[in-house]
Amino acid sequence: MKKPLLILTGPTAAGKTDLSIALAKKLNGAVISADSMQVYKYMNIGSAKILPEEMQGVRHYLVDVLDPREEFHVARFQQMAREAMEEIYQNGQLPIVVGGTGFYIQALLKEVNFAESSGELPLRRELEETARTKGGAVLHERLKQVDPESAAAIHPNNVKRVIRALEYYQETGRPISRHNEEQREKKPPYTYAYFVLTDDRARLYERIGQRVDRMVEQGLVEEVRWLKDHGYGRELVSMQGLGYKELFPYLDGTCTLEEAVEIIKRDTRHFAKRQLTWFRREPDVTWLNWQDFGYDRDRLLERMLELWEERKREEKE
Repeated sequence: MKKPLLILTGPTAAGKTDLSIALAKKLNGAVISADSMQVYKYMNIGSAKILPEEMQGVRHYLVDVLDPREEFHVARFQQMAREAMEEIYQNGQLPIVVGGTGFYIQALLKEVNFAESSGELPLRRELEETARTKGGAVLHERLKQVDPESAAAIHPNNVKRVIRALEYYQETGRPISRHNEEQREKKPPYTYAYFVLTDDRARLYERIGQRVDRMVEQGLVEEVRWLKDHGYGRELVSMQGLGYKELFPYLDGTCTLEEAVEIIKRDTRHFAKRQLTWFRREPDVTWLNWQDFGYDRDRLLERMLELWEERKREEKE
């Protein structure tokens, strides 16, 4: 018997959090956060982190557990989420993965293999030294020669990913793009339903604007200032999150608060657009548009429960 797994995703500000609580309560579920920012402590407002009192007794995993100095990436998410799933199954509950990071969800659902260099080899250090002394563009040019598909997909400034792709090629003799394609085509080992919650784009963008304004009212600037004062600098992976990196220039006095807030809104809209593009590429997802349910949460929830029962029946047949 395949183990059950429910996924609720969608663009930022689509209303996933509230719906996931209702879903978990109906199905005796526990939530695993698939969010690259809510995993960090002290970063509550900018990440729109769910508060303990909002959880309504539903257990949440991968929320508020890492120090912002720690690096959180897809392989670490996959490992932590698997451990959470084992605990949830042992408790006789249903794991419900909730969040907007599509790559994380894909990695967990399809058990993508991230086997690569341990990073202890001289090769990585050599590539990092080349990037430092000659610039990332030199490595990106080298990647074009051996794996043009990866070079087209990875921005030259993303030196870390360029190095990983070169490292993989030099160690295995195969382009990492081919490896990634094989991983994407894997069949999930779960009985699962994959829901994508969305809304009319104009309404979604309006919600994003309101949400950013609310974050500022709740003390987002003070939160980022506290992080900066406690040594969490803009170079950290955690500080690259939306709502954080845009406020450092304001705190440094190089832009106004109004300018920083507008940049957060703009970048969040662009992020939502990229999220929707990602989910459209994913096979076997069920789109749920708030408009189709008259913005009635109970109607939408009822439909999700019906579809989940259908999916389980299909698996048994």
